[in-house]
Amino acid sequence: MMKIISTIFLTSLFFFASSRAVVFNALNEGTLEKIDHALSNLQGDENDVKAYKGTLLMTKAGLVNGPMNKLDHFKEGRELLEDAIESRNANVEYRFLRLTIQEHVPGILNYNDEIEEDKALILRGYPELDADLKGYIKDYAKQSTVLKAEDLID
Repeated sequence: MMKIISTIFLTSLFFFASSRAVVFNALNEGTLEKIDHALSNLQGDENDVKAYKGTLLMTKAGLVNGPMNKLDHFKEGRELLEDAIESRNANVEYRFLRLTIQEHVPGILNYNDEIEEDKALILRGYPELDADLKGYIKDYAKQSTVLKAEDLID
């Protein structure tokens, strides 16, 4: 029985890590093809999937044609990400995802009110994160105007 539980746990960790890697790769590449690929391959914890899907949809909004299509993708993504954050308000990864969107979204969408709060939570929680997530955050901080690599203290 213990072996079965261990296998299930390790499998879920693999899918989580795999989904995370696919998502962050797609966000980094920033192409519609990569975003769609990541969206079609999401799996794992329901709340993580919500956060990832929301972030990917908001990113996709900037890549699709037509103002209504853009707005529909953005609204759907925003709702999913905000639901995930509401469920796990102190989750550093979700706050990081939201920060990346807030930093780059056009001001007309009014989605930038939580930048400082998200930044503070990320900086506080950073030392406790796994190495992969720390790496994604460090890479992002190299080009961010909000997060600075020198503020990320292990």
